[in-house]
Amino acid sequence: MDIILSHGSILVLLAAIVGFFMAWGIGANDVANAMGTSVGSKALTIKQAIIIAMIFEFAGAYLAGGEVTSTIRKGIIDASYFVDSPQLLVFGMISALFAAATWLLIASALGWPVSTTHSIVGAIVGFAAIGVGVDAVEWGKVGGIVGSWIVTPLISGVIAFIIFNSAQKLIFDTDNPLQQAKRWVPMYMFLAGFVLSLVTIIKGLKHVGVEVSFADGFLYAVGIAIIVAFLGKICISRLKFDETAARSTHYANVEKVFAVLMIVTACCMAFAHGSNDVANAIGPLAAVASIVDNEGKIAAESAIAWWILPLGGFGIVAGLALFGHKVIATIGQGITHLTPSRGFAAELAAASTVVIASGTGLPISTTQTLVGAVLGVGMARGIAAINMTVVRNIVVSWVITLPIGAGLSIIFFWMLKGMFA
Repeated sequence: MDIILSHGSILVLLAAIVGFFMAWGIGANDVANAMGTSVGSKALTIKQAIIIAMIFEFAGAYLAGGEVTSTIRKGIIDASYFVDSPQLLVFGMISALFAAATWLLIASALGWPVSTTHSIVGAIVGFAAIGVGVDAVEWGKVGGIVGSWIVTPLISGVIAFIIFNSAQKLIFDTDNPLQQAKRWVPMYMFLAGFVLSLVTIIKGLKHVGVEVSFADGFLYAVGIAIIVAFLGKICISRLKFDETAARSTHYANVEKVFAVLMIVTACCMAFAHGSNDVANAIGPLAAVASIVDNEGKIAAESAIAWWILPLGGFGIVAGLALFGHKVIATIGQGITHLTPSRGFAAELAAASTVVIASGTGLPISTTQTLVGAVLGVGMARGIAAINMTVVRNIVVSWVITLPIGAGLSIIFFWMLKGMFA
């Protein structure tokens, strides 16, 4: 308790620095995963993808990042074990951030797409189990999170499979694919606009003081989605192609139409990712700030300080802009060959899954959700369309992430205890 009272400002500053470092790692690794499909399908250049992600990642983190933050902050460990020694929880959260951020830096430098959720959960479990006691970990919650790592890629894969197959049947397998694309693509734009706007209205506006009921939010989202679809229809109708050309040329032209749609889904994916994964950086930081503000008391409920969400948003943007190209290059074409139509199906499926999880407060892994979606698109074309070597390497990197996060966290935890003893 005395450490909190005498060194509180230093601890919050240290937590803010490593929290920004963690957000930077999320931007360099996880956001790069999210934008990899856009770049791999050639719908966007790396520069365009980074600009889009910078805008929508920050918007998602700031407007809709609070729901998941509370789960990371209070759900994984039992705070009652730290009531008599709150400084241990502060040391642990700082250590967890530092450990996860360090691993993300290494992985990003090597171009490995790893899970930031794996990293931070493993780090929190590591310091709590070894530094305090195995009973301090809410193993039921951890089990639920581990289960989500299996379930969410499966959900996103199934959604992507359905979306891609619907595009095949409605557009590509018809006598006039170009005409059918102009007819059906606005419907897909409607779906993407609806997903993006609904989470903004229901989960985001309350962070800026505006409360909207679900029924009203649903209606507003439908209205916005109609506008998006209308604007998309106008853009697509202006595209001029030779309809007497060969069928192969028609297919190429349809992909150009889907490239327009990929811009919408890229925005949707970036916003969904920002709303969900910012918690991995600011959740532990919010816990530290809350304990110090309450002079060592661990509050059951506490408001997130105003500066924490923007800090996470800026950190994500900085990491993506400065270091994100390495992992984008890895995931863009590694798993399966992507075209704009395939990339669209994967991105929309992953965004829908992440938005659903963000709304329920479940901290999923965006990396695994996106890989599941890309695999779903690949499976729609047959197992031969998937590069199983790359998939195997990605899975191995996921497996080693959790124990590495735990190990580094334990080391940093004991170092901090020694420094402030």
